[in-house]
Amino acid sequence: MKSNILIIEDHELTRFGLKTAFESADFIDQIFEAESAEKGIEITNDKNIDLIIMDLGLPGMNGIDATKQIKQANTEIKVVILTSHNDTQEVLNSLKAGANAYCSKEINPKRLVQVVSSVLDGASWFDPSISHIVLEAASQFNKTEDRKPEKDYGLTSRETQILKLITEGYSNNEIANQLFVSINTTKAHVASILQKLEVDDRLQAALKALKERLV
Repeated sequence: MKSNILIIEDHELTRFGLKTAFESADFIDQIFEAESAEKGIEITNDKNIDLIIMDLGLPGMNGIDATKQIKQANTEIKVVILTSHNDTQEVLNSLKAGANAYCSKEINPKRLVQVVSSVLDGASWFDPSISHIVLEAASQFNKTEDRKPEKDYGLTSRETQILKLITEGYSNNEIANQLFVSINTTKAHVASILQKLEVDDRLQAALKALKERLV
């Protein structure tokens, strides 16, 4: 099923470039545009929007406040933040507002199309340059919340051990050295973890583990 997306960006040239990038995507139906958050909110109230590409530095209402308002009205709408800044507080505020992805404006257009496709399928995605911020925030949130695991994913004790190391930022090589196993064995365990958690990469696995208190 095809999806409708909305591009909220105040720079006309950037909007044009984004629209051009998505016009050939086979999973896109209609592409809507707005030059301000206020206009974007009007469109979301009037049209069936599945995903929004949101600039943060908008005139009037900023992208974070707009994301929060849109998410409060309709939690089903996905929001992909697109910004030229990787400020820690800005990243955290975007996540608190409900953003599903956070991308640098320097991202390759083809890669952005892939990110949007994965987010529409239910994934989260964060630019590698901010992954440490996201993991630290999720870890701190996990420490302050008294919650039990939401679901049993059937992880073995070894996989749970490796997942914990992933959330702590260990690489595959470091995990192999830590557990005195081969790199191939580590990679096999990581692949199994990703499959069981139904995620695409290590960052998503770490976020899910921390969010659902799996480690």
